[in-house]
Amino acid sequence: MSHPKPLNLPFDPIDRAAESWRAHFGPSAAMAAVTSIMRAHQILLSQLDSLLKPYDLTFARYEALVLLTFSKTGALPLSKIGERLMVHPTSVTNTVDRLEKSGFVCRLPNPRDGRGVLAEITKAGRDVVERATRDLMGAEFGLTMYAEDELDRMFTQLRTLRVAAGDFQEGGG
Repeated sequence: MSHPKPLNLPFDPIDRAAESWRAHFGPSAAMAAVTSIMRAHQILLSQLDSLLKPYDLTFARYEALVLLTFSKTGALPLSKIGERLMVHPTSVTNTVDRLEKSGFVCRLPNPRDGRGVLAEITKAGRDVVERATRDLMGAEFGLTMYAEDELDRMFTQLRTLRVAAGDFQEGGG
């Protein structure tokens, strides 16, 4: 898997920033945590997008295809895709446009809504999801340095943030 170019700094720049933050503004734990999360996001997105590039996918497009794969009929309204992936309608439209150009989805009129549009995964889309998923799982989604119990704890800690942001209600199914 391709990785972003290593910085190879002789110090941790986020830790250094936290020291400066403490000296200028006070407690720095939240700043250091959010900066670390943002950097981790950059690293992971770069790794995953590099892994998916041979399939003409980005991670966002891959997520949309997986969502369609998981749906009962292989088709969902664009609004439902946006809701499930927690992205803006414009992002869904752009994602579906690219997937359609690649032959991985097709647009259909929504029989339940005369104005609405469904995105339906094609055979080529199902095939590419299967191959890309094998690669992502083989690379453990870029998180090979963590044990399973550490990944479970990470998920639980970040879940708290998602509940607080209103993504979903705790205890919901």
